[in-house]
Amino acid sequence: MRSQPLPTVQQVDLSKYAGKWYEIASFPQRFQKGCHCTTAEYTPTEKGYIIVENRCNKDSINGKESYIKGKAFIDDGTGNAKLKVQFFWPFRGKYWIIDLANDYSYAVVGHPNRDYLWILCRTPQMEKATYNAILDRIKANGFDVSRLQLTPQRK
Repeated sequence: MRSQPLPTVQQVDLSKYAGKWYEIASFPQRFQKGCHCTTAEYTPTEKGYIIVENRCNKDSINGKESYIKGKAFIDDGTGNAKLKVQFFWPFRGKYWIIDLANDYSYAVVGHPNRDYLWILCRTPQMEKATYNAILDRIKANGFDVSRLQLTPQRK
């Protein structure tokens, strides 16, 4: 499965996708080491890109806030499902929306190499049945779900 192209959702309404998301689980990444209460906020601009603001508390739920601001650029012809996120010029990382609730209550973001994965929700907690259904779908898309780590969030 890993060698198959990674499918994305057909269409993303950026005005519905905008706003605050809570990270429920992710593949551990060096740049997120020690993060708790991780959130991402997306704000579309009139210039055609999206402002990305990521926050987390370092080393504990009450730890010092870490903050980084970047931009996301939409890949034309992808229904807004494929973006490139830039936090440090000139580097841009692939940000593909591979699963999305009809009501935009959750989203799953991955990378075509399947080494990056984030499960996001509009609330700090996700229903177990929803989470398990997401796991089944991402596993079917070639992701190693054993690598997922739950992100500590405030209750």
